[in-house]
Amino acid sequence: MAHGKLISFEGIDGAGKSTQLDHAARCLAARGLRTRVTREPGGTPLAEQLRALLLAEPMDAITETLLLFAARRDHVERVIRPALAAGEWVLCDRFFDATLAYQGAGRGVAEDWLRGLQAQIAGDLEPDLTLLFDVPEALAAARLRHSGAAADRFEREPETFFGRVRSMYLARARAAQTRVCVIDARAPAEQVTSQVEAALTRLTERSAAGRPVSGGPGEGR
Repeated sequence: MAHGKLISFEGIDGAGKSTQLDHAARCLAARGLRTRVTREPGGTPLAEQLRALLLAEPMDAITETLLLFAARRDHVERVIRPALAAGEWVLCDRFFDATLAYQGAGRGVAEDWLRGLQAQIAGDLEPDLTLLFDVPEALAAARLRHSGAAADRFEREPETFFGRVRSMYLARARAAQTRVCVIDARAPAEQVTSQVEAALTRLTERSAAGRPVSGGPGEGR
């Protein structure tokens, strides 16, 4: 049985990535692929309980980081690895890039420490493709206000926080160009969907051919 693929969806709060997840799953299912949609923090009963704490309870950056990694460990071992081993394509709303962006750049937690923890709890597990939904922080904030939903602890952070988060995301994209595909999330929804479909097509075609996956034209490691 062929090993599955891990696709992560990243971006600052308000970028619109979550609305594309289900469409991407349907797109892959239409190609005959078994898919699983999940999220971080979350994805298991334990991790969902930790998510509720992370989104609501005040805590310092180190406590926040450790809870996130505890949730990820349970998620990786109980959901992601078994699904990949069973040949499923896992679509995950956030993964380690989010940790570097939010806890690293946003909160100021040391990157070397974050990388060390990631290696301990997830080993060499890395997405085969990361879709980074990029949008200026002011537009993302306006979208959040327009949604009318109650803001969680992260969504209440100021634009300067999301500026740091976005900068790290874009730095990650430059450093991992064969993995990260930047999606222009400023565009109308149908154009964003087209960008996502194009990236998924590249992944499925290269996977079928047994070739390395590229995040986009002209990109290299």
